[in-house]
Amino acid sequence: MKMFAKVNSQSISGLNGFDVVVEADVSSGLPRFDLVGLPDAAVKESRERVRASIKNSGLTFPVSRITVNIAPADVKKEGAFYDLPILLAILKASGQLKGSTDGCSFIGELSLDGEIRSANGVLPMVIQAKESGIGSVFVPSDNACEGSVVDGIDVYPVSNIREILAHLSGSRLIEPVKKELEQNEIISEELDFCDVKGQREAKRALEIAAAGGHNCLMIDPPGTGKSMLAKRIGSILPEMTFDEKIETTKIYSVAGALPKNARLVARRPFRSPHHTVSAQGLTGGGNNPKPGEISLAHNGVLFMDEFPEFDRRAKESLRQPLEDGIVTITRTAGTVSYPSSIMLIAAMNPCPCGYLGHPSRECTCSEAAKKRYRDKTSGPLLDRIDIHIEVQPIEYELLSGKQKEESSEDIRKRVNAARALQQKRFEGTNITCNAKMTPRATRKYCVLSSEADALLKQSFESLGLSPRAYDKILRVSRTIADLEGSETIELAHVAEAIQYRSLDRKYWR
Repeated sequence: MKMFAKVNSQSISGLNGFDVVVEADVSSGLPRFDLVGLPDAAVKESRERVRASIKNSGLTFPVSRITVNIAPADVKKEGAFYDLPILLAILKASGQLKGSTDGCSFIGELSLDGEIRSANGVLPMVIQAKESGIGSVFVPSDNACEGSVVDGIDVYPVSNIREILAHLSGSRLIEPVKKELEQNEIISEELDFCDVKGQREAKRALEIAAAGGHNCLMIDPPGTGKSMLAKRIGSILPEMTFDEKIETTKIYSVAGALPKNARLVARRPFRSPHHTVSAQGLTGGGNNPKPGEISLAHNGVLFMDEFPEFDRRAKESLRQPLEDGIVTITRTAGTVSYPSSIMLIAAMNPCPCGYLGHPSRECTCSEAAKKRYRDKTSGPLLDRIDIHIEVQPIEYELLSGKQKEESSEDIRKRVNAARALQQKRFEGTNITCNAKMTPRATRKYCVLSSEADALLKQSFESLGLSPRAYDKILRVSRTIADLEGSETIELAHVAEAIQYRSLDRKYWR
């Protein structure tokens, strides 16, 4: 007896899927089960899961020489989602699978009783299956919702192998999951800027940051509301486009962070890692690389409270992602890249005790302690943060007053209007907002009036600005002008942008 079968599947490398073909050969000879194709330990263990699943599902495991190859053989295979295609290839080769698997792909991890468990990275794998011309893909029931957002391919949810066999034989068909995005688009905003009393200057700075996608550093004494402000910035950011939702959902799918039965990440991510996080926790990595906090904040906000307390290596790992919008992880097995187009919102105290410059409390730190604290944050990293804002303590009268604060909805309208101008300006390019402008685009679109140019020149010389800081001021000025609906950057726009670059000179002189 000699029988051979092929079953299609997909795998992932970084954030992208690639095609896999599982080949099974069942022939006469001493019973043996060989698995080849550069499998890792988790894939090799699938032999025992497949054997037990076949037996516990009332089927017959072939007492033969079984060879399974996972092609392409020169790419290392990682993860347990090859279980299902391996099982089906063996059943097909041994004549127990009735029905055709042509034009179908299968993804899923097996339990010992034949149940199909969820897998990470289903969305990019379904996208790859569609691009490869496959018409149907069978995925674990828990992952069917995320796979259903891909148009042009039928996504079938399966809970156990008996359901697949019944569907393929035609005895009991499975209904493909339909794409229903509307219910996921309804977002309730529990956090609103109207809850924050006072802090007009800080709110203004965050509005500019949201309108242009700029990074922001807040320096303030303890208890002035920096965390409240940062957590509400998502309520004024523009809504995500469908492409941004797909890309963000792919990251969460690969990381295994997508909520159960979620179709898309419908709102911009807000990540707030603890200051004990490692550099690898921020950038991602591991033997089997996974996205870190930076990539999980892609198209959203990365909030780093108590910024100086983060490990220096962790903070410095932000430099390349903030500049290039991508995280590249290199291991002996290969190199993977994850997108990291983020808004960094960092917050810190002005000194270790927190009361340097406080109007009513005296700072107790020595000069040496202040210097050590400030030196935890490097100049090159500060240079990559567009807006620096000093958050002032709130007076009792303002805190206890009954005045109504501006709502997030009102602020968001201005942010959306500014973003609409930017979308029109950058149409046909890869630039999504002012903060992402290239140096060439900055020179092209940041046209200054003569008075604004004179002020910027004077400030550049007196403050000792770097070329990067000069570009940052131009881009922030462009955003301020967009909020005013002005095509030309005027004196007032540059003056406001310059004041957002003065705190690093005040504290890090």
